[in-house]
Amino acid sequence: MKTAIYPGSFDPITLGHLDVVKRAAKLFDRVIVAVAQREEKHPLFPWEERVELARAAAAGIRNVRVEGFDCLLVDYVRQKRACAVVRGMRAVMDFDYEFQMALTNRKLAPEIETIFFLPSEKFFYLSASLLRELAAKGGELRCFAPEPVLEALRRKFGAEPRRARRVGGKRRRT
Repeated sequence: MKTAIYPGSFDPITLGHLDVVKRAAKLFDRVIVAVAQREEKHPLFPWEERVELARAAAAGIRNVRVEGFDCLLVDYVRQKRACAVVRGMRAVMDFDYEFQMALTNRKLAPEIETIFFLPSEKFFYLSASLLRELAAKGGELRCFAPEPVLEALRRKFGAEPRRARRVGGKRRRT
């Protein structure tokens, strides 16, 4: 059985992440979405909640499992007997970091391949940090995140997104 690990902080998981998960699930027998603890990044959601949100978001994908992990990625990949690490790469801004991590992992574990997925063009710009910023400012989120994440963001930041209204001929957020 060919297993791939898709690691990330997923704070929170977005439709762009799910796009990568679904495409990886077509190529591998099993995909494990591995939610990293990464408290040094000061996540919006606690680790356990990020795992649960990812689990709810990926629930309909038959060969995908979601787990949390808090160790060196190559150790986790070996523990799961996976053959590959899946990474999404949106643009040049991701390349340097992802390339450095892939080469480091290759040095530590040459038997593990890293496979990069470019997201679908409709999610190319999307990131969890952009989603968090939109949520904090009351922006419209439905086209960026699955419903369990939308509900969690509503709880975290309050009610529905603010609607634009006209003030002095210009649209203003209320």
